[in-house]
Amino acid sequence: MKEKIEALMAEIEGLSCKTEQEIEEARVRLLGKKGSVTALFEEFRTVAPELKREFGQKLNVLKNAAAAKIEELKEAAAESPASQAAAFDYTMPGDPVSLGSRHPVSIAREEIVGIFRKFGYDVAEGPEVEDDWHVFEALNFPPEHPAREMQELNEPLEGEFDGVGISFNTTSDTIMVLSVIANGPSAKAGVVAGDRIIEVNDTLVAGVKMPQNDIVKRLRGKRGTEVKLSLKRQGVDELVDINVVRDAIPIKSIESAFMISSNIGFVRLSQFARTSYIELMQALATLRSQGMTKLIFDLRGNSGGFLDQAIMIANEFLPQGNLIVYTEDRNGHQMKEYSDGEGSSTDLELVILIDEGSASSSEILAGAVQDNDRGTIVGRRSFGKGLVQQQVPYADGSALRLTIARYYTPTGRSIQKPYENGHQDEYDMDIVRRYDNNEFFSADSIHFADSLKFTTPKGKVVYGGGGIMPDVFVPLDTTDMTHYYVEVTGRNILYRYTLEYADRHRDAINAVTTMTELQALLDADKTLFEDFVNYAARHGVKPVRSEIARSRRIMEAQLRAYIGRNTALEDNGFYYNIYPIDDVLRRSVEVLQQMSMPEPEPEEEMISRELPEMVIKIKK
Repeated sequence: MKEKIEALMAEIEGLSCKTEQEIEEARVRLLGKKGSVTALFEEFRTVAPELKREFGQKLNVLKNAAAAKIEELKEAAAESPASQAAAFDYTMPGDPVSLGSRHPVSIAREEIVGIFRKFGYDVAEGPEVEDDWHVFEALNFPPEHPAREMQELNEPLEGEFDGVGISFNTTSDTIMVLSVIANGPSAKAGVVAGDRIIEVNDTLVAGVKMPQNDIVKRLRGKRGTEVKLSLKRQGVDELVDINVVRDAIPIKSIESAFMISSNIGFVRLSQFARTSYIELMQALATLRSQGMTKLIFDLRGNSGGFLDQAIMIANEFLPQGNLIVYTEDRNGHQMKEYSDGEGSSTDLELVILIDEGSASSSEILAGAVQDNDRGTIVGRRSFGKGLVQQQVPYADGSALRLTIARYYTPTGRSIQKPYENGHQDEYDMDIVRRYDNNEFFSADSIHFADSLKFTTPKGKVVYGGGGIMPDVFVPLDTTDMTHYYVEVTGRNILYRYTLEYADRHRDAINAVTTMTELQALLDADKTLFEDFVNYAARHGVKPVRSEIARSRRIMEAQLRAYIGRNTALEDNGFYYNIYPIDDVLRRSVEVLQQMSMPEPEPEEEMISRELPEMVIKIKK
């Protein structure tokens, strides 16, 4: 690795690109998703623990040198007459003073802070001052197009986008339609799951190795505009031309909601979007009608989103007068949010699932439930992101995010994990360090200082110091991940098999509308697993029977889950079939089964709560 780093550093120092195209090609070659520097970061994961600090520092120096060189080349190119003519002054809203032709993220951090203080913002010092550059630097890639990056970040949280209403996968350089949104533009036009998109507006997109982002750009567009799709359909020799009128496509933040057992419901929330609260209320109403009295709320991998949604959702589960969360700025000023007692789900027995990918709003919700003794938190320690950020938009669509306060749970715990000025690399490597310290595998490896100890109203001990520590720790289980399993999943063979399986059984797959029908279809195929093993052998992974036997339970569940996702059940079909190998989910079911059933009230009165576009009937 040392030689590779030195060779790349020499290449970076010798770069002499002059045109924008050459600079972009160099950036992709070095810092792109499959670039040389990126590949080294992937290789870094496999080095011995004692070498991680040494190579981690060298890789960060290399990454910064590459980013700096690209910026230097861009600045040189921008001095050309053509570039200067196209320069644009970015001016902060309300600020009569232009910041010049530089993008705000390239302005000195101190200058940005000074400007914001001028307008009365109470800006924190040090690493709490976060802009989009800082955020993307932590991911090893600075934003080349901040406005576009901002749109991509915000779009999933806004609840909709303009498009054609399909999900697809590019496999073997062919665009395969996996599912079509019911009553969406493509469904109305006649597109069906299993179709292959060959041309978009008479431009060939199959067999030309077109990047997926470029395909998405061609499919998306303003609502009301038309796009022509030329499709290859099973049983039809000629291409089928279909004109689709683009429209608003909802982005669901609740990926899955179904009944695990006769009285236990499961809901998985991927992010806290603008529509999350309403989506949850709809899901809970549906599950209650199916007999739900206990709920598993899955926030694993949920990195956060809108704070108001987390507060509204927490309010649904908490009795009146419970503190949900409070914020505190550098001057000690606090803002507190309390439950109003109008929640419709205060009777549900509740388990919340978290892991190291659960952050921000996820931690606020989990902390509110844990600190108020309202439910049980199951999983692994969460990320530890507890900073309140003020987002200030720019005229070009980009934005700057400044941290102005911290979040605290009801008992007074700070959610934010610690950091020190000048130790950015250590902060970025926190999750890797947790893994190396065995924290993913053993609760005994996680240590908290006595000074971070807090007590809930019912006497339960909880800890601050970064993230939420679950009440029930479930370790990451890798015991059945054999070399064979790593090969068939790492090379995407297992997933590709499920796509081809769905193709071969398209009529039966498209006919599935209920979980019972899906399970009957999968149970009836007694040769499914052996057929997959033979498929893997044809694609270069020889069967090792001892390893196959050891990993069979995992692979069978994944085969069923991916096939289930290719039906109209989508993610419900996936998570229902992945449940048997999901240790965290299985443990949460055990926790709920040990809880006592709530006592029914003597009299029940039907009332209604009105929400936008819906009315939910609940029992009071």
